[in-house]
Amino acid sequence: MSTVLTLLAVYFLYLVVPPLVKWAFIDADWTGTSRQDCTGGGACWVFITVRFNQFIYGFYPAGQQWRVNLAVILLAVMLVTLYFKRVSLKFQVVTVIALTYSLIVYILLVGGVLGLVPVDTSLWGGLMLTLIIAGTGIAVSLPIGILLALGRRSEMPVVRALCVAFIEIWRGVPLITVLFMGSVMLPLFLPEGMNFNKLLRALIGIVLFQSAYMAEVVRGGLQGIPRGQYEAADALGLGYWKSMRLIVLPQALKLVIPGIVNTFIALLKDTSLVLIIGLLDLLAIVQAAFTDPDWLGYAVEGYVFAGFVFWLFCFSISQYSRYLERRLSVGR
Repeated sequence: MSTVLTLLAVYFLYLVVPPLVKWAFIDADWTGTSRQDCTGGGACWVFITVRFNQFIYGFYPAGQQWRVNLAVILLAVMLVTLYFKRVSLKFQVVTVIALTYSLIVYILLVGGVLGLVPVDTSLWGGLMLTLIIAGTGIAVSLPIGILLALGRRSEMPVVRALCVAFIEIWRGVPLITVLFMGSVMLPLFLPEGMNFNKLLRALIGIVLFQSAYMAEVVRGGLQGIPRGQYEAADALGLGYWKSMRLIVLPQALKLVIPGIVNTFIALLKDTSLVLIIGLLDLLAIVQAAFTDPDWLGYAVEGYVFAGFVFWLFCFSISQYSRYLERRLSVGR
C-alpha cells in the first residue's frame, strides 16, 4: 500500500509541477511597463513589478518612503543582536525594543515633528500596514495576555472573575465583529471632542481580541509547571511577582513557544480582515489593483504574490521559534 501511495504521489507531482514551473518561470514575463509586454503565455510578473512599490508602501508619499525603510532597518539592527549568544546587553536590547521602538516608529511614520512632513494614516497601506498591525498586536497582546493568565489563576475572586469574563467574552466574538465594533462603536464611548483614527481603532480591537487568546496559551504553560516549583519559590522567601518573574514564567513561556508562535502567525494572517473597515493591507491593495482596467485578468499573479509574502513571513517566524526551542532546550 505504501508503494502504491508513493507512486500515486509521484504521478500527481508529475502532472502538477512541470506545468506550474513552465507557467511561473519558463514562459513568464518579468520585465516591462504594461500588459502589452506580457507575450510569453505564462505568468505576467510585470504586473507585480509595476505595482510593487504600491504593494509595499500603499499610498505613502514616494518622497517620504525612506522613513519606512529606516524604521525597518532600525528593527533589523536591534533584532540581529538577539542572535548572538555572547551579547551581554541582550536584556537591555529587548527592553529598548519593547519600550522605545514603537514611539520611534510612530514619530517616523506619522511625522509632524523634528521637521518630518505629516503623513495621514489613511495613506498607509500594503505590506507596511500589514506589518504595523501585526507587529503592534504581537508586541502588546503578549504582556497583556500574561497578566490575564496570571489573573485567571489568581486566588483573589474579584480579579479571577474579571479576567475570566474578559477572556471568555473576547474569545466568543469573531474578529470581524470586533473590527466593526472598534470602527463604529468605539467613538460613541469616547469623551466629546476626542476621536481616534480608523487605524488606531483597529489596533485597539485586535490587541484586546488577541490578548484573550494569548492568555489561554500562557495559562496552559502555567498549568504545566509542577507544583514543586511554586513551593520552592515560597521556600526561598520570594514574593509573588519575584517568583513569577524568576522561576515560574521563564519555564511556562518556554513550554508554550509553539502555541505563542502559532497565535502570532494567526494574527499576521488575520490582518487581512481590516479590509472590511476600509484599511488597505497587502491583500486588500493587491485586490484593488485588479480593478485597474489596464491590468484586468491578472488576479492569479496578484494572489500568488500576496500568498508568497504571507508564507515567507510566517515561515520565518516558525523557523525562529524552532531556533528558540533548540536554544532553550525545550525537550529537557
